[in-house]
Amino acid sequence: MSTLRDLAEEHTALRPADIDHLHRIAGDWQLLSDLSFADLLLWVPVDGEGTYLCVAQVRPTTAPTAYLDDQVGRIVGGAEVAHLEVAHRQGRIWREGDPVWYGDVPARHEAIPVRLRTGDGEAGEVIAVVGRDTNLSTARTPSQLELNYLTTADDLAQMIADGTFPPPRHPGETTSAPRVGDGLVRLDANGKVTYASPNAQSAYRRLGYASHLVGEDLAKLHRRLADDPLEGTDAGNAVLAALRGEAPPRREIDARGATMLTRALPLMPAGVPIGALVLVRDITEVRRRDRALITKDATIREIHHRVKNNLQTVAALLRLQARRVAMPEARVALEESVRRVASIALVHETLSLSSDEAVEFDGIVDRVASAATEVAVTEVSVGMRRCGTFGVLPAEIATSLVMVLNELLLNAVEHGFPSAGEDAEPAPADAPRPEVVVSAHRARKQLHVSVTDNGRGLPEQFDAERGGNLGLQIVRALVTGELRGTIDLRNGADGGTEAVIVVPLARGTTDRLTGRAGPP
Repeated sequence: MSTLRDLAEEHTALRPADIDHLHRIAGDWQLLSDLSFADLLLWVPVDGEGTYLCVAQVRPTTAPTAYLDDQVGRIVGGAEVAHLEVAHRQGRIWREGDPVWYGDVPARHEAIPVRLRTGDGEAGEVIAVVGRDTNLSTARTPSQLELNYLTTADDLAQMIADGTFPPPRHPGETTSAPRVGDGLVRLDANGKVTYASPNAQSAYRRLGYASHLVGEDLAKLHRRLADDPLEGTDAGNAVLAALRGEAPPRREIDARGATMLTRALPLMPAGVPIGALVLVRDITEVRRRDRALITKDATIREIHHRVKNNLQTVAALLRLQARRVAMPEARVALEESVRRVASIALVHETLSLSSDEAVEFDGIVDRVASAATEVAVTEVSVGMRRCGTFGVLPAEIATSLVMVLNELLLNAVEHGFPSAGEDAEPAPADAPRPEVVVSAHRARKQLHVSVTDNGRGLPEQFDAERGGNLGLQIVRALVTGELRGTIDLRNGADGGTEAVIVVPLARGTTDRLTGRAGPP
């Protein structure tokens, strides 16, 4: 199914600013649909002959839908869009006409013109029409709640026609909460409550207010209820801002162990401020779970921090032991163990600073590569370079992969280039500088990594499956076992040695470079 933007750009001559305004309406019109007990369809004219295209649709959560089938992408004309034509041509809300039938469902048509205000604040031309279609199959005498919902819906509909709804969205805010069913409070121009839904009344009772809300000054009430005076002042000021015609950001109120989220919206049909609409939602349990998750995350980070410290302690003990060992072979083995333990500690250090069990692996590779050139036992100065990016990797992959790269980098630096005493003849002046390159890219739900040097290559009788020192045996065991991948160790096409690793990415990993989820 094409998106609103795709349909509008393909079939209409609407400007980008017009399409952005239609996106804002479609992002916030669930509120109007629920208050209206009606389906909302966003129609745009596709030519000058009275033909309209539906580019968006929303169904109410408070009433049965008038449409069982999705209407997005449908093009209609003729008598079927007569109400849309009146709203579009005359720029007024159309409410006349008899009910129509969609199969066995009777429905009432309404049409609301959509305007985008100009830069000087004036209402611009009509760019689209919102069809408000109500299922009449369950029609009955409306209750007080329904009357207040419908009255508020009419005010918001007029604001759409004026170009003042929806209000600008604040950075980081979504339109998902609170909703109409969570709790609704309507205020008059003086900020006094004229109606509060039962769910709104219950939310305020959780905060400690047991009396009925009707007649209360809501801004003052917020200041009185909040445990934190500054929080209460912010919540009260948000109500006053809405009464002035502004659209303040959402506010939370904490009182007596409960938390309530509030959203204040101005009501100003025809540009006249007549009050405000305040949506409220009890989010006590949501915040309790948030606090539990924060505590859990902090505990996990502390565990990684302590593991890192313990590994560093082990590395320090091994380093002290290496200094006391007289046998050169034993000293080298202990020093290699120190480097292996330190590389694992590096992953845990990064995880201790992360909010989840995943790490930005590029920084770890760069630090391991830098350490490899510093600690390698060689007389040759070898450069290190990384091409491509590893992205974000889960901890279970990162821990094993960092050990693999540590071994490969050390092996390339120490064994890939002849020392001064081994050179049969001096290298020519134009010979390339000794270098090791780490390359990485993601393809087909796999991570492809290569470690390449421009050194002397593998020995003639080298067995890629069984040969090599302990470091290469560790590499093969980790790649094929822990990482469930493959490794190919071979001579490079232009000389030197190339180690190619292919690792399947774990379930649920996220590639922050592309924004796409990992393999299912």
